[in-house]
Amino acid sequence: MPADDEATSLTPIGSAATEQHSGAAFTTTHWSVVLEAQGESPAAHEALEKLCRMYWRPIYSFLRRQGIGSAEAEDITQGFFAQLLERGSFGAVRKEKGRLRSFLLASLKYFLADEQRRAMAIKRGKGQRLIPLEELHADERTDMEPSDPMTAEMMYERRWALTVLERVINRLKDEYRAAGNAALFDSLKQLLPDEPGAPSQAEIAARLGMTENAIRQAFYRFRQRYQSLLREEIAHTVATPGDIEDELRHLISVVEA
Repeated sequence: MPADDEATSLTPIGSAATEQHSGAAFTTTHWSVVLEAQGESPAAHEALEKLCRMYWRPIYSFLRRQGIGSAEAEDITQGFFAQLLERGSFGAVRKEKGRLRSFLLASLKYFLADEQRRAMAIKRGKGQRLIPLEELHADERTDMEPSDPMTAEMMYERRWALTVLERVINRLKDEYRAAGNAALFDSLKQLLPDEPGAPSQAEIAARLGMTENAIRQAFYRFRQRYQSLLREEIAHTVATPGDIEDELRHLISVVEA
C-alpha cells in the first residue's frame, strides 16, 4: 500500500482546474441531454434509456428492501422504466438542481403510490422487457435479505454509489486491457484502499519485473485516471457542471457510512 493518505485517496474533492475540465466536457452528458430536450427528442429518449440500463440496480434494490419479491420487483422495475420512457416529460425537474439519482427515487415513490399505475406496470413489465436486467451478483442478493437493517432509501443510495464505482473500475479495466496492460491493472487494483490483503508496491514490482519507483508512478497515473473517470460518470447523472462536486461528496459519504 502507498505510504501516505493522499496516495490512497481515490475520490478527493477536485480543484478549480478539474471543475473547468469537467465543465468543458459536460455538454454531451446523458442527463443533460434528457433535460435539455425535455425527453421529446430521439436523442433524449436514447440518452434516458441508456441511463436506465446503467442504473436499474438501485431501483430494484429499493423495491426488494420494501419487501417486494424478486419477480414482482423485476416487473415493477420494468414497468417503471416503461412509463418513464413513454412519458418523456421532465418539466418538474429544475434543470439547475436536477440529479438523476434524486429524480429516479422521487419518481419511483410516486409510481408506487399509485396502485392502478403499479398494476399496469406489473402487467406491462411481464410482457415487455425494455431494460435487460442482468444477473445479480451474490453480494447483491445478500444485501437484500430482510435481516439487513438498512432502510430502502439507504439501500438505494448505497447501490447507486456502488454502481457508479463499478462502472468506473470496469471502464479503467477495459482501457488497460486494450493497451495490453491487463496484468498491470490487476496488480494496481490491489492497491485500492478497499482491497483486502493487498501486497506492497515492492511485491508488485518484483512480480511484474519492474522497479518500485515505476510501480509508484504507474499507480499515480492509475489513480489520476480513476478520478477522471469517476467525475465523468458523475457528470452523466447531474444537470450542471457545478453539481459534480456536490454529488461526488455525497457518493463518498455513502460509501464511507
